[in-house]
Amino acid sequence: MNHKLIYLSVFLLLSQLSFAQDKAKYKVWNPSNDTINVLEGQGWTKNLKDYYDRLPSKAEGIVRPEVWKLSKNNAGVNLRFRTNSNEIIVKYAVKGNLQLSHMPATGVSGVDLYAKDRDGRWLWSAGAFSFGDTITYRFNNLEQVNNPDREYTLYLPLYNAVKWLEIYVPNEKSFTPVPLHQEKPIVVYGTSIAQGACATRPGLAWTSILQRKLDQPVINLGFSGNGRLEKEVVDLLTEIDAKLYVLDCLPNLISISKEDLTSRIEASVLQLQAKRPGVPILLTEHDGYTDELISPKRKTDYDNPNITLNEAFKQLKTKGIKNIYLLSKNEIGHDIESTVDGVHPNDIGMMNYANAYEKIIKKILNQPEGNISTTKPTTQYRELPGYDWEKRHNQVLNHNKTNPPKLIFIGNSITHFWSGEPLAHVARGTESWNKYFKDRNPLNMGFGWDRIENVLWRVYHGELDGFSAKQIVLMIGTNNLQFNTDDEIAEGLTVLITAIKVRQPGAKILVLGLLPRREMEARVAKLNLLYAKIALNLKVQYADAGSLLLNTKKKVNEALFTDGLHPNAQGYEKLGAFINKQITNN
Repeated sequence: MNHKLIYLSVFLLLSQLSFAQDKAKYKVWNPSNDTINVLEGQGWTKNLKDYYDRLPSKAEGIVRPEVWKLSKNNAGVNLRFRTNSNEIIVKYAVKGNLQLSHMPATGVSGVDLYAKDRDGRWLWSAGAFSFGDTITYRFNNLEQVNNPDREYTLYLPLYNAVKWLEIYVPNEKSFTPVPLHQEKPIVVYGTSIAQGACATRPGLAWTSILQRKLDQPVINLGFSGNGRLEKEVVDLLTEIDAKLYVLDCLPNLISISKEDLTSRIEASVLQLQAKRPGVPILLTEHDGYTDELISPKRKTDYDNPNITLNEAFKQLKTKGIKNIYLLSKNEIGHDIESTVDGVHPNDIGMMNYANAYEKIIKKILNQPEGNISTTKPTTQYRELPGYDWEKRHNQVLNHNKTNPPKLIFIGNSITHFWSGEPLAHVARGTESWNKYFKDRNPLNMGFGWDRIENVLWRVYHGELDGFSAKQIVLMIGTNNLQFNTDDEIAEGLTVLITAIKVRQPGAKILVLGLLPRREMEARVAKLNLLYAKIALNLKVQYADAGSLLLNTKKKVNEALFTDGLHPNAQGYEKLGAFINKQITNN
């Protein structure tokens, strides 16, 4: 009797039964079959040969075959979804070898799952995995604390091409794909270092770390051994409407002449600026690490391209080329512990890269960040029936494109629930809104549950870009009262007002003191003294409507509020008349 054949038959039968049970118990989502675009990290969403490709199909006849082959790898590509499930199963197949000699299968062919909590903080989930013709990752015991749905980001393999992919959650659990971010991405053109060699997981490639640090779409166009500043590739880059271009190709250009390298650097910068004028370009030095006492020859190979890059950079600046920046080897800061082979970063080295890029990109994009929570821009997804924070952010971006506003109200649910576009599910002061503001082309940028740091994120992510307002009314901070000291709130407000002024230099800014809040009236009054001082120092207008909403005992006038915090129609009428007077006389 052939026992091996019997065992194999039993195994196949059990596998089929298990799969049938999976089908019965789980609902399955295949991103490639969805009607919405869900793949982040792609520069092109149409005209692709394969669904997970990084370059459009036309590139096959334009770029070198080596570049085209590498573009089939899914480095930097990720997808987002929301679910309340405590179990997520990912099954998929890949086309190439599962691992490399210097890079594990988890980085070459694995996936990586990250989540956000309700306050926008990143979490990592460890999965149990098995590699074979079908690769399976199982993420269990994913507790949902104080949040009906959690947002997840799944990073795809760095050095392999996905054939197909399915995500399973139990039938009784929710599952919602999240559409693409609408913001302009950061586009990285580079070498194997940018592609992700030699990270142990896809989420630890420096471009992925940077994406999380900036909370910003990043497109990874790293091509292992083939990032060579080639005109054909740069031409493709210009098709992407980017917020910033990063050119990190020197590690693949150490063997060409100084003249050729100078020519490629200058041509690439001019090529990008001709098609995308005004978009910043960041050039990066080669940060290969070696001890000159052990290998002086290798050190020369690393240093000479950097000398050429610096000379080319100075020449471009001398010629009047603007919006170009340089990231130095010293700023990246590799040492003997941070690379696999003196060139390719290990996980420590990937973090070095990400930290260096984060610092300089925040400077380029004018996105300063402090050390306390009110000065750290972050998203949020707090419980509020009928309300999706990111969806409202996208509505604001779309509104600004189609109907650039002249009067902007920025705030939390107090502003959100007043009235005006984008429409909220609650509008308690429509009559007063229309009476005082409708004819001024207003925009309601109030978001429920927002704190100062959430508004700072929205300002940093495009809600005040691309148009010129006449007047901005800011009322924010009441949701920070339970989490921050008055000094922390004041510091956050300073950073926020500064960010608003940078993006809307022609707008008049009215900072409103916090409205009275039940059982916090005295603290609010004291905090508003700080608000007034900040407004004076930053040379913006300040006004306090609080006295209009208090009773004779300096407590909240309950007749003007729904809950001791949010005004009712009568309260909004008093607030509207007060604001109208301030901005009319301004």
